Amino acid sequence: MHAIHPDPIRPGEESVWDYPRPAIAQPNGRHVRIEHRGTVVADTRVAFRVLEISHPAGWYLPPGSIATGALLPYEQRSFCEWKGVAVYWHLAVGGEVLHDVAWSYPTPTAAFAGMVDHVAFYAASLDRCTVDGEVVRPQAGGFYGGWITADLGGPFKGAPGSAGW
Repeated sequence: MHAIHPDPIRPGEESVWDYPRPAIAQPNGRHVRIEHRGTVVADTRVAFRVLEISHPAGWYLPPGSIATGALLPYEQRSFCEWKGVAVYWHLAVGGEVLHDVAWSYPTPTAAFAGMVDHVAFYAASLDRCTVDGEVVRPQAGGFYGGWITADLGGPFKGAPGSAGW
């Protein structure tokens, strides 16, 4: 593995290379909004931001901020060494069903207990995900679900060649 060189940080930015390991959940008051096919899927100012070294923040929204009946459970599960067992969701919106678009932790570990049932979404699957009005860029790769905003410096895990980070 070669050395990783964090991107230079400008005023007002934070480097994902300064994020902790193990990951942490941080309550956040920024305005998070998700839209798809002209429908507001979720809208909140009380999300959790999950921070882990080399990853753009993952945003977890409270269940009450998500359009009623939009989430459809299915059987997929995964395990995170920090958060526990994740369950996955399809999303019904605008007359279509988007498969494998979100996940949550119904019984997270003690360190993440505050975000029980909060839902994170893959930005790449949706028309528009914003943080304080800024359209986010999705984290590269098919597994990670971080959202890249202009105030983050990388490089970010998930890009080609980052598997060993």
